[in-house]
Amino acid sequence: MPLPSPATPDGTAALDRIRSDPGGAVLAFDFDGTLAPIVPDPRDARAHPGVVPALARLAPLVRAVVIVTGRPAAVAVEYGGLTGVDGIVVLGQYGRERWEADRLTVPEPPPGVALVRAELPDLLRRAGAPEGTWIEDKEHALAVHTRRAPDPGAALELLSVPLAELAERADLAVEPGRMVIELRPRGMDKGTALTEFVTALEAASLLYAGDDLGDLAAFDAVERLRGEGVAGLTVCSGSDEVAALAERADLVVAGPAGVVELLDGLSGALGA
Repeated sequence: MPLPSPATPDGTAALDRIRSDPGGAVLAFDFDGTLAPIVPDPRDARAHPGVVPALARLAPLVRAVVIVTGRPAAVAVEYGGLTGVDGIVVLGQYGRERWEADRLTVPEPPPGVALVRAELPDLLRRAGAPEGTWIEDKEHALAVHTRRAPDPGAALELLSVPLAELAERADLAVEPGRMVIELRPRGMDKGTALTEFVTALEAASLLYAGDDLGDLAAFDAVERLRGEGVAGLTVCSGSDEVAALAERADLVVAGPAGVVELLDGLSGALGA
């Protein structure tokens, strides 16, 4: 499988660095929409069938393979089929949780999460949330999904202000996504998690692939790390829903299947 060519000089330089020095490279990925296709109910999400074999081939060749997700780490491990797979780290809840070598580290959630958990059902009722709106409890965060509502975009707009007001009272941050609004602890984002991970490993290069608004923080982190000498390649797992991410990316691929093709091409280039 040939490697696709990045559209930017920075992306090209980073891919060249990854190929010439794979032992210094971190390969980082979002989960939903990047390694797993987007589905109406996120509880039904599963990794693309080519993902685990591709990551397993690459893991022994690079500094690290890491998945950075808003999901609880254990859920990403289960849905990704990662149990027993060597060499892959999962940073769940935007880095608050860590799964590595089949071991999970989970801190206590902040008190604002409990307040939101208690008040959210009544808030949705009072706001007139349409049928199909539902709450996902991630333990350290709560998300309101509207993808199954008759008009998902209108439902999201209806709920955006009351959810923002609740988040403010609970001292939580609001994270919008594809037909979802998440309330989570402040200071938790993929950019922070990615920066801490890459810096701790003293990586020389970095690939980050994502598909949604929550991945913009990771793209920002890649740009900052470039300023510190880390060659960085940003990849958008293509979607018409999130043009803002595609416009920022060094490389756009056709969804999770395109990510797998990229990984297979990289494996071939590294002799795996």
